[in-house]
Amino acid sequence: MVSASRAPMRIEDLQDWFAALIHPTTLIELAVLAGCIALAWALAWAVRRATQPQSPSILLGRRLIDGVLFPSLLLCLAYGARVVLASWLPTVPVFQVAVPVFVSLAVIRLGVKVLQAAFQAAPLVRVLERTISWFAWGGMVLWISGLLPLVLEELDQIRWKVGGSMLSVRTMIEGTLTAGVVLIIALWISSAIEARLLRKATGSELSLRKVISNALRSLLMFVGLLLALSAVGIDLTALSVLGGAIGVGIGFGLQKLAANYVSGFVVLAERSTRIGDMVRVDNFEGRVTDIKARYTVIRSLAGRESIVPNEMLLISRVENLTLADPKVSQSTVVSVGYDSDVTLVSSLLLQAALDQERVLRDPGPSVALSNFGADGLEFTVSYWIADPENGQMNLRSQINVAILQALRVHGIDIPFPQRVIHTRVAEAAGPRPVLSRTAVQGEGV
Repeated sequence: MVSASRAPMRIEDLQDWFAALIHPTTLIELAVLAGCIALAWALAWAVRRATQPQSPSILLGRRLIDGVLFPSLLLCLAYGARVVLASWLPTVPVFQVAVPVFVSLAVIRLGVKVLQAAFQAAPLVRVLERTISWFAWGGMVLWISGLLPLVLEELDQIRWKVGGSMLSVRTMIEGTLTAGVVLIIALWISSAIEARLLRKATGSELSLRKVISNALRSLLMFVGLLLALSAVGIDLTALSVLGGAIGVGIGFGLQKLAANYVSGFVVLAERSTRIGDMVRVDNFEGRVTDIKARYTVIRSLAGRESIVPNEMLLISRVENLTLADPKVSQSTVVSVGYDSDVTLVSSLLLQAALDQERVLRDPGPSVALSNFGADGLEFTVSYWIADPENGQMNLRSQINVAILQALRVHGIDIPFPQRVIHTRVAEAAGPRPVLSRTAVQGEGV
């Protein structure tokens, strides 16, 4: 916790500070400050060039001065320059203002970048970012103006008794800030570990690393919360009663929510459903794009996304098309006339399937005379693919078009449906009716 006795050096008299600011030595401070900025920029640029990050990181950000590294280097260099200049200059008014500004900038950059990496597009992130900015700049203004100790002393006078301990507004604010710093550091560490674990991981390995990263993040958040509560001065033994109450609440009102969280870890640990698998859940088929702690995101080939509670993946029937083998079998049926050359038809159908690049050669496609139909000979073309996420109907359509073109080129007939119609003709004087049979061929008959 930060106390008033440990507060940094502050300017007591604004007139003295303005007088020191117009002193000729101020030019030396400005030159040294410019050198610190240039050196911090050069060091950050060298680190970016040496590491060459593939994606924006917390340290480097999207631009060179957008991450945590640049303001942190600038703060360290400015503080070192202030110590050196204070040993042979009477006053350092420029650095008395610059150092608190750089502290606020580093705090804002750290908080914002960690929250963006941990929660990404969550709506609450923008509110937290603005809150961190307001607190950082407000604290900087109070620090520079010398009002910070006075404000803290006034806040410390507002007290109330909670159980056997005394709490004050100052204690609550300091505890909140301490908890925020500890949680941000825990999120930073967990985000760094998750990024390293999930780098270049696919399939079952990605799912296993995902469960490890989720477990580490939960553990770090729990330990960080305990440390924050200890820093505030809250007795952790008193939380046993609260833990029992939470357990009862989970057992009754939050059992579904708890079941989904537990199911998420079970799914990731068992790897029965992995990121990248093609699954069918509750008549919804698609590719698993992400497995969260509470739900799983399944994206269909049409672009629709389904949010499936993790409990459903354990208690309901799930069809995993790529669990043990990513290959998927498909087939299409073709009917030709009875007078067609069976050997020629088989070779044409086999070649139409082999002409498609997505059709696997091992196992290769096959053609079988599957049925003697009412209208002609029925052939079944079977083939395997290894990328069902790229679509299945489009490939079947391409094979059917190739089959139709090949049959037309070789003059092989695709018969229309045929039906036999019996007509009963009754003679006026005859004792028995006469039956005639007419074969009708064509569509729609």
